[in-house]
Amino acid sequence: MKTVIKLEETALFILGIFLFNRLNFEWWWFLVLILAPDFSMIGYIFGNKIGAFAYNIFHHKGIALLIYGLGYYLRIESIELAGIILFSHSAMDRIFGYGLKYEKGFKYTHLGEIGK
Repeated sequence: MKTVIKLEETALFILGIFLFNRLNFEWWWFLVLILAPDFSMIGYIFGNKIGAFAYNIFHHKGIALLIYGLGYYLRIESIELAGIILFSHSAMDRIFGYGLKYEKGFKYTHLGEIGK
């Protein structure tokens, strides 16, 4: 993956940490929840199509921002937290080269093939 993309995703991950810091949660919540979106990989038990759909829902930054915005608008910190975790996790994954999945299989992403 290109260095520029890694730097951009690192900046977005730092933004997620900044937004989390503005909430009234202990730091251990961030550490515990940061890998929670990966439970969406369970969808691959039902095949590549469902797996890719489930994974992409939980790794889509637009959806993460909508959830965060809803929480901010409603002033519900737990919803804000969910959006921040989804957003930060997606940025972290993309730093390591894991992008949104194609229906071909888990290793085929919008950032290229994993492990190639």
